[in-house]
Amino acid sequence: MLSQEELVRYDRQIMIPEIGREGQERLKDAKVFVAGAGGLGSPVSIYLTAAGIGSIKIADHDTIELSNLNRQILHWKEDLGKRKVDSAMDKLHRLNPDIKLEIIHETINDKNVLQMVDGFDAIVDAMDNFKTRYILNKAAVDKNIPFFHGAVRGFEGRVMTIIPGKTACLRCMYHGTPLEEKSPVIGVTPVIIASIQATEVIKYLIGTGDLLADRLLIYDGIGMIFREFKVRKNPECDHCGKKK
Repeated sequence: MLSQEELVRYDRQIMIPEIGREGQERLKDAKVFVAGAGGLGSPVSIYLTAAGIGSIKIADHDTIELSNLNRQILHWKEDLGKRKVDSAMDKLHRLNPDIKLEIIHETINDKNVLQMVDGFDAIVDAMDNFKTRYILNKAAVDKNIPFFHGAVRGFEGRVMTIIPGKTACLRCMYHGTPLEEKSPVIGVTPVIIASIQATEVIKYLIGTGDLLADRLLIYDGIGMIFREFKVRKNPECDHCGKKK
């Protein structure tokens, strides 16, 4: 049930036919796990919080450095040296104190991931490395939780939505583990990609629209072009196929 204050706060959203009061109540009842509080995690958490997602858990093991500030918009100069999850909690609580926020200052690994995501309705991939993305992807498949993938590099970004048991998963598309490197990125790119991820999460939770399921959306900021590629489920996938 929405309070009078919530009816006012979310008035412009409730006016959208695809949302309405019923959709807003679904958002309030939803629980979303955000993996990462950096370049992607900052804007996706901001927009999910502003939209009225009832419960959000954020996991990140890093502390804030000066080089983060060109893109990680939850963190400011006075936050240098703080844990990212603490900085995120502070800003998001001030943005919307009615949201239930939970933070975990840990590295996501194959030993703790299932406990972290247990009971959640959606997992947002806001990571910067494929090793952890694969761990999250497998956990999403094993727990049957939709997984919203996003990645950025320079002026380029990509997004895909994974619905376990129905669509291709991240492992279907990427077969190896790319070398870890310090990736170049400008702050506008993660904001664009994270906004699309948040849109996908909201659409999924309220049950409307076409998701980026079996579709990889690639954004090229230099050419200002969006391209879409079909992704096929791999029956031999070691996460969601026969080799699972």
